[in-house]
Amino acid sequence: MNAQVYTIERQKKLFDFNKTAFPFLKKYLQIKFFFGDGFEGLPTYAPFNKVIITAAAPFVPPKLIAQMKTGGKMVIPVDEGDAQRMKRLTKQADGSYTEELFDSFSFVPMLGGKQNGK
Repeated sequence: MNAQVYTIERQKKLFDFNKTAFPFLKKYLQIKFFFGDGFEGLPTYAPFNKVIITAAAPFVPPKLIAQMKTGGKMVIPVDEGDAQRMKRLTKQADGSYTEELFDSFSFVPMLGGKQNGK
């Protein structure tokens, strides 16, 4: 696939585990692991063509939209509670985005900050 993949984990224990748990993927993908806050994204590596969020965000994080290329796409489950709506966002040249809505799903919540706990 020759894709460059960046992943952010806010829990230190999962971050450490993920860096060593998927060696088989390294032969297919170039993966960079980061310990940080997913709401902040990775501005140093932006702009991105595609962004996939794998936790339920209470809102679409503006910093993540800002880090997308014009025409870039984001897939994100949005809302709090038991179910979230899956959205596909496409960034426009003026910085806004169009939104497509899909079915409801249940995801773990997207939380800010970092957690160094055990």
